[in-house]
Amino acid sequence: MSALIIWIMGAGLLLINIILRTRILRLEASLKALRGSQEYLTYLHQQVQATQDNKVTAIKALRKKYPELSLIEANKLWQQIQ
Repeated sequence: MSALIIWIMGAGLLLINIILRTRILRLEASLKALRGSQEYLTYLHQQVQATQDNKVTAIKALRKKYPELSLIEANKLWQQIQ
């Protein structure tokens, strides 16, 4: 009986995790759509000037200010500036 309760609780937690992860992904997508890539590019360009063309520092600052950006997306933005 206790094993059944553990399985049910595990399945419930897994479903909650999936639902929350989906919600977070949707929120991040809508946030990216609201901000637009021009805002990201402007901030990254400012960071490049402030850090004397240090790629790593500029990308870290960009991702700290905009945590919804992945490392791959931030790197693509860096390539657009260069």
